[in-house]
Amino acid sequence: MSVETNPLLFIDFQIPFDKVETSHIEPAIAQLIASAYQRLNALAEDPAPRTYDNTLHALESLTEVLDYAMTIVRHLEAVATTPELRTVYNAIQPTVSAFYSSIPLHAGLWKQIKAFAATPEAAAFTGTRKRFLTKTLDAFRRHGAELDDAGKQRLAAIDVELTNITTKFSENVLDSTNAFQLLVMNEEDLAGLPPSAVAAARENAKTHNLEGWRFTLHAPSLTPVLMYLDKRELREHVWRAYSARGAVAPYDNRDLIVQILTLRQERAVLLGYQNFADLVLDDRMAHSGQRALQFLLDLDTKTRAQFERENRELREFVGVDLEAWDIAYYSEKQRQALYDFDEEELRPYFPAPKVVAGMFQIVERLYGIQVRERCGVPVWHPDVKFYEIWDTSGERLGAFYADWFPRETKRGGAWMDAFFTGSPGSHEPHIGVICGNLTPPIGDDPALLTHREVETIFHEFGHLLHHCLSRVEVKSLAGTNVAWDFVELPSQIMENWCWERPALDLFARHYQTGAPLPEELFHKMRRARNFRSANNQMRQLGFGITDLKMHMEYALHPEGDIIAWSRAILQRFSAATLPPEHAGIASFTHLFASPVAYAAGYYSYKWAEVLDADAFTRFHEAGIFDPEVGRGFREKILSKGDSEDPADLYRQFMGRDPDPEALMRRSGLAG
Repeated sequence: MSVETNPLLFIDFQIPFDKVETSHIEPAIAQLIASAYQRLNALAEDPAPRTYDNTLHALESLTEVLDYAMTIVRHLEAVATTPELRTVYNAIQPTVSAFYSSIPLHAGLWKQIKAFAATPEAAAFTGTRKRFLTKTLDAFRRHGAELDDAGKQRLAAIDVELTNITTKFSENVLDSTNAFQLLVMNEEDLAGLPPSAVAAARENAKTHNLEGWRFTLHAPSLTPVLMYLDKRELREHVWRAYSARGAVAPYDNRDLIVQILTLRQERAVLLGYQNFADLVLDDRMAHSGQRALQFLLDLDTKTRAQFERENRELREFVGVDLEAWDIAYYSEKQRQALYDFDEEELRPYFPAPKVVAGMFQIVERLYGIQVRERCGVPVWHPDVKFYEIWDTSGERLGAFYADWFPRETKRGGAWMDAFFTGSPGSHEPHIGVICGNLTPPIGDDPALLTHREVETIFHEFGHLLHHCLSRVEVKSLAGTNVAWDFVELPSQIMENWCWERPALDLFARHYQTGAPLPEELFHKMRRARNFRSANNQMRQLGFGITDLKMHMEYALHPEGDIIAWSRAILQRFSAATLPPEHAGIASFTHLFASPVAYAAGYYSYKWAEVLDADAFTRFHEAGIFDPEVGRGFREKILSKGDSEDPADLYRQFMGRDPDPEALMRRSGLAG
């Protein structure tokens, strides 16, 4: 197949999603890997004196087209999968994984890199290029460059095994999610549900040619059932189905989890680390699993008394002991009683198009950019929109796709990804994508969002800005290619504007009348912000501690059922008793849907939350639209990628180290 007929064989800044076919994938990837192997061997055998251009820059560009093609394929499998696409994706994964694993294991390449590191040119490096060289040397060592031949072969085999197993884990989660439906035929059984949820369930049933009201385990359908549905047995039915995803045949992930943990542990030991957490955290802000774990345990200690008080008050409010499927329902009843606030009241004021447009206005004020929608661009689904980001100087900085609504061919959750990383001063724009599974539009009305969904949009757009505003000459150090306990700072700080009246005034408008969010409703929302904040925090701490302990303890001594083992840890962070079939980690895609992802790194959300709570104080003190502070954040954080140590970047922006109590104060949990 020629380059002209296979759109995956070359980089196109207007990605031809309308031309990419499943039949293109295997031949394109095979050709790109063969080409990359040729370039890799040529680099390793090149007798010329070593320079930056013929060594590090050549290494940097070695896989650029393959990276681009695989990102597109991986993306399509995540947002528009088909049985045929899944089969092809699974077929190419081992070969791709083996190739990437082979790069740091290539003895000739490692020899060339070390030779360059010994040159006067390398010794004179400062700034980004010095960091690039140092991180390259460290990364090659951490990926097995100094192992013997037997060790290298085993490491490569582990990487391929992990790729295959984690892909199967992800597929099982999606399939087990889609295997469930609750079809309600009696309208009386819907009592308590807000009209938006009833209408969505009716629409869902119609799209499947069914009578009644159809509910699924996707978040926009699941959440209102657990929060509002009066009929307890239906709440229980849905809760049990959700908590058992990935743990029931034929989609049982428990053996896969043990295999993944065992392989990760073997990889860590092979590379000279005590456990996988120490391996992956070595070059992150926490640096070790024990430090990350202690960070979470300290927050646990600070939060536990308030956590227990909140749960005691909820039980007293209800008057009976509660099961797990009662917590969200009665918590919402308690919040309404305490604050006269029902989050559903906010939906009419958060039409998705207005939210997105208002968010663009906010970043335009802060960062001196303009976001413009562009029509007529090929996309993978009619719901997808395409935008370009321009600097006020007239330079096009980047472009991105936005895909916000759930489909049964799309994996759950919300995420951002990078299709291509540009270069400053060139004609190569950054290209990215942001995805979610938000409440979809019904009929002729726009999608009406919850406040949490608004925060999700802002969060993912924060990641997108980190990518598109990057100005780093070395692509592997650009954008979101930063330590994972720093990467959430640009995303989580964006959520703060969702709570500020001047920002809300830009987009919180009634979808029918255009009226702004009523002042009384705004104050109710603000007063209820920290309702059960200790429970919210403990939930995240439970996930992070379970993650670290799995990789630091269970992986070293895998005894007993991993589901029961993890459930015992999670129980300490739950407001109600978790039943024996609760299998939360069996669908924990953050940890097990790829070889690394957030494995041993889920603590990063809390770590970065401390940073964002502290950093936003600068915006709050100066005015939330202050262009000078915005310029500082763009220049010191968003544009810098990993070109400098993240702790140094933070100090440059704030003028000091982070205040660890900032998060506790914002959450209403400080002493």
